[in-house]
Parts: sequence; C-alpha cells; structure tokens
Amino acid sequence: MSDAERGRTRRRGRNETEEERADRMWQELIQEVRVAQMGVQILFGFLLTVVFTPTYATLSDTDQTIYIVTVVLGACATGALIGPVALHRLVSGRLIKPQAVQWASRLTLLGLLLLLATTSASLLLILRVASHDGFVPYLVAGVVCWYLLCWFGWPMWTRHRHTTR
Repeated sequence: MSDAERGRTRRRGRNETEEERADRMWQELIQEVRVAQMGVQILFGFLLTVVFTPTYATLSDTDQTIYIVTVVLGACATGALIGPVALHRLVSGRLIKPQAVQWASRLTLLGLLLLLATTSASLLLILRVASHDGFVPYLVAGVVCWYLLCWFGWPMWTRHRHTTR
C-alpha cells in the first residue's frame, strides 16, 4: 500500500458527534481557564492592596496612572476569564453547547490578552519604582515579546505546522 493510500484509509480526528465534541472541548477549556483565572486573581488581589500602602502616596503621577490602568486591566481580565463560567451557567440545558464553547473560547482568548496587558503593566510599574533606570521599558518590552512568543507564537506555529489541511 502506498503512502497516499494509507493516508486515505487512516482515520483522522475523533469519531464523536458535535455534542460529544462540544462536551470534550468544554472540559478542556474549563481546565485552561482555571489556570489563567488563578494567575489573574492572585495578581489582581495583590494590585488591589497597593493603594492602601503608605508607598502609594509617594508614587509619581505617572506611576499612579500606570497603577490605575493596571488595576482596570486586571478587573477586565478577571471578568473575561470568569465569563465562560457565567456563560455556561446561563445557557446550560439549552442545547447550544457548541455555540457556548465558541463564545467561551473567545472570552478566554480575550482574557489572556488582558492578562498579558495586566502583567506587562504591573511589571512596568514595579520596575519603574524599583530601579528608576531608563532600561525599564526595554526590559518590559522583552518580557512582553517572551509572553507573546510563549502564549501565541509557539502555539500558532504549532497549529500551522501540524494541522492537516
């Protein structure tokens, strides 16, 4: 049997119904959201306490602005990453799980982008306060590039490289 013939007879994908696939994808998505939620909730909780420390009053106007933007980004990331849970609860039993998985996936991706922005802004603020050096924006840009590579670059490359058409 030639490679072309084997390729035609080889089973591709999973033998599951649309509902079974939606159930599996939902379980996978929820596991992913749990990991991201933990990170954003710890970071957001920490950020909420900063304003009540004596050091906050000594921050420059620029650093206070960065802090406020960071807190808002953290709140938005938290909302986006908790959104799939609320979505599931409100549409459960309505026989629209494939559509719910699609929307929950979009919310999760948005939450990851907001988490990226929150983490980057937090790093910027911390390094500005800790060092006052001109290299801070470059260091933060390097970390942002690393996040983009880890969270989006390698996954998209893997998807492109290993997805059959």
